[in-house]
Amino acid sequence: MKDGFNEYKVEDANVEISSEEDVKNATEEIEGKLWVKLEKVGAKISFAKDLMALYRYLVDNNVSWHRKAIVAAALLYFIVPLDAIPDLAPLFGYMDDLGVIAATLKFLGSELIPYYDN
Repeated sequence: MKDGFNEYKVEDANVEISSEEDVKNATEEIEGKLWVKLEKVGAKISFAKDLMALYRYLVDNNVSWHRKAIVAAALLYFIVPLDAIPDLAPLFGYMDDLGVIAATLKFLGSELIPYYDN
């Protein structure tokens, strides 16, 4: 695979985020892969601005690690090429990703509004 995601080290996307240290490790993984994936598919998806807001929320020092864990899991789901509907499937490949991101946005609600402006 030449898309750069074959090097992904999170074991088959089976990620457990149950501590502040896990959130820090997940954030490092996300920082290393999110920009590559957005560069590759950003024009194909309608929720790129939501991904950016979630990333800004994730790296905000004022957000508790419990809240960040939810966001980290959603962003990792987007990044990992192994998911319910493969991202290579035309038209439908990002529907599951959109569902996970939409659920995360709904859960966090108005808490995310300031992160769209940065």
